[in-house]
Amino acid sequence: MSERSIRALNEALIQCRRCPRLVEWREQVAREKRASYADEEYWGRPVPGFGDPDARCLVVGLAPAAHGANRTGRMFTGDRSGDWLFRALHRAGFANRPRSLAPDDGLQLSDCYVTSSVHCAPPANRPNVTERAMCGEWLDREIDAFSDLCVIIALGGIAFDRLLRAGRERGWSVPIPRPPFGHGVELELERGLTLLASYHPSQQNTFTGRLSEPMLDAVFGRARALASEGTRQRSCVRGGTRSPLGFLLRP
Repeated sequence: MSERSIRALNEALIQCRRCPRLVEWREQVAREKRASYADEEYWGRPVPGFGDPDARCLVVGLAPAAHGANRTGRMFTGDRSGDWLFRALHRAGFANRPRSLAPDDGLQLSDCYVTSSVHCAPPANRPNVTERAMCGEWLDREIDAFSDLCVIIALGGIAFDRLLRAGRERGWSVPIPRPPFGHGVELELERGLTLLASYHPSQQNTFTGRLSEPMLDAVFGRARALASEGTRQRSCVRGGTRSPLGFLLRP
């Protein structure tokens, strides 16, 4: 995907007002603000994805946090989930630094693009079924824009379900019945394109110990191996075979 294509897609995305409940919430949060960010100007619009236009790894989360990406305007930037995610990306060699504080902080992603299933902050972090479907069209366009994807990482069950649906619509080899979501689940969607599942790095999972940094590193280490293998093959979606490293579960 070219930088021009990314820019055009994201410019269209940030104008979206399809979901009245999400529009009302994201703008209300941007007006009222959290006390600790009272002096900051909130983004308060749909949050576009960002990263390497030639990425072979796509990371898909749930939605922007109300006082995280909805404030900063960049995915997973300025919240605790992002702290975990970008440390893992840095350790796996996808990011040049382990923290993401603001869009102008110098963070750069290499061979990786980060986006989400829903692009507006939802009340209580829970987009409804209609909102997921409406916003899924943007994710579909992002997926289709990358010609050399080798691996897609679903952070959480909602992203996992959305990606399985996207796979079925594209004729990928999605098992029936639908495989259950679980941390470390790995599915080969088509030759050279793998879906990896991870628990979302939300405080609900990290504070309780359900997700640890070694667990997250295992997923991103596997993704790094798949992306690197795809680089050697030059066009991993169109050819080549691979040997799994064996440390992720398969359904």
